[in-house]
Amino acid sequence: MEINRNFLDLEDNYLFSMLGNKIRDFSKAFTEKKIYRLGIGDVSRPLVPVIVKAMEKAVLEMGNISTFRGYGEEQGYEFLRYAISSYYSKKGINLKTEEIFISDGAKSDLGNILDIFSSDNVVLIPNPVYPVYVDTNIMGGRKILYINGNIENNFLPLPDKKIKADIIYLCSPNNPSGAVYNREELKLWVNYALENDAIILFDSAYESFIRDPALPSSIFQIEGASQCAIEFCSFSKTAGFTGTRCGYTIIPNDLVRSGSSLSKLWLRRQTTKFNGVPYIVQRGAEAVFSEEGQTQIKADIDYYLNNALIISSTLDKLGIWYTGGKNAPYIWLKCPAKMSSWEFFDYLLENAGIAGTPGKGFGECGECFFRFSAFGNSENLKEAMEELSALEKLT
Repeated sequence: MEINRNFLDLEDNYLFSMLGNKIRDFSKAFTEKKIYRLGIGDVSRPLVPVIVKAMEKAVLEMGNISTFRGYGEEQGYEFLRYAISSYYSKKGINLKTEEIFISDGAKSDLGNILDIFSSDNVVLIPNPVYPVYVDTNIMGGRKILYINGNIENNFLPLPDKKIKADIIYLCSPNNPSGAVYNREELKLWVNYALENDAIILFDSAYESFIRDPALPSSIFQIEGASQCAIEFCSFSKTAGFTGTRCGYTIIPNDLVRSGSSLSKLWLRRQTTKFNGVPYIVQRGAEAVFSEEGQTQIKADIDYYLNNALIISSTLDKLGIWYTGGKNAPYIWLKCPAKMSSWEFFDYLLENAGIAGTPGKGFGECGECFFRFSAFGNSENLKEAMEELSALEKLT
């Protein structure tokens, strides 16, 4: 018997688990110190009323013999897939419901999708990056290449024709940098994928934060993407489902490799390894796309974007370089006073009680950078920015 030795190549702890442990240790040592949590991207606003109402109704249905439901439809219920299809039609994208797969979140599918691809494929990942992209491919034993994000390219790296890759991870709005690709930049990536017979795995978990109509919120708004891309989205940040778990993956029927439909391969994988998202949760997700639901979740997203504005305004006053925040819930800043990202983490926590996320945790290109999340409580965040502004090394 042998274990999967690829797991031994992983870091000992998942980044956000390690951060949680460090913050807990600090809290125990300094019980009187208030901690402002601007690190992990969990939401703070509750589910909006229209979602709660839909889920309450679904609970009652499940308690009645005439409306009770057991195992659901394999791809997710038709009513939710139809609602998602209608949502995309407003973006000028025509999707068949059979191209939409309901899941328990984008994080799961971004890792699980690798089941339908050979471990011999070469993977191209921007750096810095959401750790799940890297870790899941290390687990699978794939060769990983990196394309570097930096201040010069505004942390939006573009394809290098000298690099040959089979699977490409893109995230826009980006986690951790908050940067957003424009149409021309995404078109370059689509062209690269088509020329290399590659597949783009496009993470659009933060698409609802894009307020600039000139910026694409889906890879399928780019010509040719239906022949080279899979899109992943989540209700976690869009509608506060981090504790409820629901997302979806879009695999166009046009997407064929080695003579096989990737949509059919994924359906086969899901019917074997996944029993679906609960009916109650899917009814709540359906309510997100109602007119009332869109109005209510927009108010919460406005709340988080205003938090981002509070952070970015403070950084402007302090003269600290940053990107993100305008069309994304993350602000990515350059550590002041030539501190490393972990030195800045310790400095903020010890001197201001502020817990952010060190950029080094997102890859080598994240060194000397830092991520703030706008998902917290506004009043606490304002206090945190006052503490930040008073620090000696930043003034």
